[in-house]
Amino acid sequence: MFQSIGIPGLILILVISLIIFGPKKLPEIGRAFGRTLTEFKSATKGLVNDEDKDQGENPELTNVEKKQDKSTVS
Repeated sequence: MFQSIGIPGLILILVISLIIFGPKKLPEIGRAFGRTLTEFKSATKGLVNDEDKDQGENPELTNVEKKQDKSTVS
């Protein structure tokens, strides 16, 4: 996707963003973007870990079979 941008394109994007947001707002926007990425990464890691735990209990059952298994037990 970003393979054809190159260094001149990145410099142009940086200059345009400095003109639009100004030098004082740009670091704040960068920090907010970084925090958002960090939260997203930790949330997806938590989802993957939860899924691994569920599969660890009975790995040979699929999700449909797990639902059927829970309904027969209850």
